[in-house]
Amino acid sequence: MRLFRTPFLTPLRIWPAFAVAIAADGIQVLLGPLGWTFFDEITDVVTTIVLSLLLGFHPLFLPTFLVEIIPVVDMLPTWTGCVALVVALRRREQRATAQRFASTPPKVIDI
Repeated sequence: MRLFRTPFLTPLRIWPAFAVAIAADGIQVLLGPLGWTFFDEITDVVTTIVLSLLLGFHPLFLPTFLVEIIPVVDMLPTWTGCVALVVALRRREQRATAQRFASTPPKVIDI
């Protein structure tokens, strides 16, 4: 399933993810601490799906989604912080994978 794959991070994935996160946090701040009925939750569901499509699903999206349900706490920039953390973790994973492949010698196949 495309939603659960881990794509290679590029600026074309990172910048839109930050834009979506900042927009979601901004909408929730503009709506106030109590928000409108279900509009905050719809925003969180859409944000979770779009971020999963851009960055690949990450388990940190789930607690962020749950924290956003709590009134007043959703006024914090939790989506933006979550995207920053997921990007940092994915970059570290990609660096480790690249170093692992760079340190292994190429295999020679005898014919």
